[in-house]
Amino acid sequence: MTQPRTLGTASAAGIAVDNPATGEVIGQIADSTAEQVEAAVTRARRAQPGWAQLTGRARAKLFARARHWLLDHSQEVVDSIVAENGKPAEDAIVEVVYCVSAFAYWAKQGPRLLATTKVRSLSPFVLGRGMFTRRVPRGVVGVIGPWNNPLINSFGDAIPALAAGNAVVLKPSEYTPLTALLMVRMARECGWPEDVFQVVTGAGATGRALVDTADFVMFTGSTKTGRAVAARAGERLIPCSLELGGKDALIVLADADIERAVNVALHGALVNGGQMCTSVERVYVEEAVYDEFVSRLEKRFGELRQARPTGLGSTDVGAMTFPPQLSTVAEHVEDATDRGARVLAGGNPGPWPGRFFEPTLLVDVDHTMTCMREETFGPTLPVMKVADAAEAVRLTNDSQYGLQATIVSSNTARARRLAEQLEVGCVTINDVQTNYMALGLPMGGWKESGLGSRHGAEGILKYTKPQAVFVNRFPMRRDLNMLPFDPSSYRFLLRLVNALYGKRWPFGKN
Repeated sequence: MTQPRTLGTASAAGIAVDNPATGEVIGQIADSTAEQVEAAVTRARRAQPGWAQLTGRARAKLFARARHWLLDHSQEVVDSIVAENGKPAEDAIVEVVYCVSAFAYWAKQGPRLLATTKVRSLSPFVLGRGMFTRRVPRGVVGVIGPWNNPLINSFGDAIPALAAGNAVVLKPSEYTPLTALLMVRMARECGWPEDVFQVVTGAGATGRALVDTADFVMFTGSTKTGRAVAARAGERLIPCSLELGGKDALIVLADADIERAVNVALHGALVNGGQMCTSVERVYVEEAVYDEFVSRLEKRFGELRQARPTGLGSTDVGAMTFPPQLSTVAEHVEDATDRGARVLAGGNPGPWPGRFFEPTLLVDVDHTMTCMREETFGPTLPVMKVADAAEAVRLTNDSQYGLQATIVSSNTARARRLAEQLEVGCVTINDVQTNYMALGLPMGGWKESGLGSRHGAEGILKYTKPQAVFVNRFPMRRDLNMLPFDPSSYRFLLRLVNALYGKRWPFGKN
């Protein structure tokens, strides 16, 4: 494997960015200092009020320009993602499609979700009052993106933050920063107000500086780093939203369409090289269909293509973007085989230049193995036989993670009942990962998989703070409860409360 000595680390010349499928250095970025980050946030804070004062219609027009820019420059954006990520062009196209649809969705739904809302109260003590809630932008949102999806999980999170009236400073991963920088050009060419959207590049210290200066932090990455972000945000008393690690399970029931189950497993585990928080990282198959499932899956693994991406149709599984991840995948496979697992396909780093690991199918696995308990984040799939659905549910829940899970069954009513027993933020039934395109559906993790949600109403409301407005439209000169206290007023108040709430139910004490 070829990689530059300074890859991903700061040097006098900045940070080198390589193509993980070839090892070729394709760019150099600045390692922004804390002072430079603070300056960017200051500029964003100055620009934000004007952006917030724009009507939803005006922001929607600017979003429409951005949407068309992405469509007009889709090949350029795809090429950028492929070059810095090492993923197939097909995976990169999905990222573009997502952001195009996100611009359209938040432009349309944002104003409705952010609209002033009238509140009704059943309390007789506030009769005649008007009550409203309104949403106020938080100010400057700092987005810290991961390396696995440089457009979706970095710039994609900026879109609803901008729709809510915030300015955004994005810090992409130092391993995949080039696509984010393209979005700066997009914003400029689409006539967005200056400094409303900015990108600061750099390594970990740059991200820490953003957490120290922004008004809200949206972080996607490892659970370990997410804890540090949450701790620092807590010290500053600013909110944060975290999408962290996953160990997503697939449950294949005996009544499943096996061909569908195989396709769900294959795609869920290997799309984007298995480098997705929502990748299928473990499979539990009921005993009655285990042999057939494994036999078909092994055959499909053997048909996969892995090579340097050269355009549509050139490969199925690309490279490993993050250099240390290659070692993690190898260690998980080695640990499994040392403990008795069998490798039915793959199992080794790719025998060609760049960072590749063969698509790997493991069987005879159990929960003593690292591959079943810790996030692998690579092109591996361990498959375990279970006696029944109850055991599959128990093993799925035997994890510190709780991002997503999938059930394949011909009985969707039964699958929905099982879904209610799973300790995860989202369950897909007879599908996998497509929920990410359902922008109206919340997507967030339980347990150590994160805090908060992207998508759904919370996906934009989290970027705002609520303000309650209470209006006495017909005020008297003095209310009964006002100083100086009048004992008769409070005796009347107690009688009123007793009349309203003191009635006993006829069937016993309340």
